[in-house]
Amino acid sequence: MAQGYYRELTALLKDAGFELHRQGKGSHEIWKRYSDGAQVTLSCTIASKVLANKILKDAGLPKAF
Repeated sequence: MAQGYYRELTALLKDAGFELHRQGKGSHEIWKRYSDGAQVTLSCTIASKVLANKILKDAGLPKAF
């Protein structure tokens, strides 16, 4: 998996109602769900499935990796 988990993770966040809110520092992005104000920060270079699942947990979503 050359890209890591970024592409799959952003697809799951979009399906859950999250939108790209703004660019963060460096290679980070802030994603926000405006309906309830939930917010997660993710890097564009996510290579660890543990970290990808942690981001999903912080977003209130079940594990997917």
